[in-house]
Amino acid sequence: MKHILKIIALLVTISAMWIGLLEMSVVPQNQTWLLPIYFIVSLGCYGLLMVGIGLMHFPTCPHEAVLLQQDVVEAKHYLKQRGVDVASE
Repeated sequence: MKHILKIIALLVTISAMWIGLLEMSVVPQNQTWLLPIYFIVSLGCYGLLMVGIGLMHFPTCPHEAVLLQQDVVEAKHYLKQRGVDVASE
């Protein structure tokens, strides 16, 4: 919900700036109509950046790591019973 409010606030701000630029004629008319396209492209780039950052800072799961280590120990024990040479730690 917090992110939705941020996005809505950002959309309102961008819309207000766009309408202001249209009214004040600071930017030529042919360029101000492209601002929504620039905004959509910028929002897409921001989304990709956030996904990339989220993947780089992937949260660790200590409980899952313990379970995985237990599975590794069980697999080594199973393979030793079958006569497969397993390198020890």
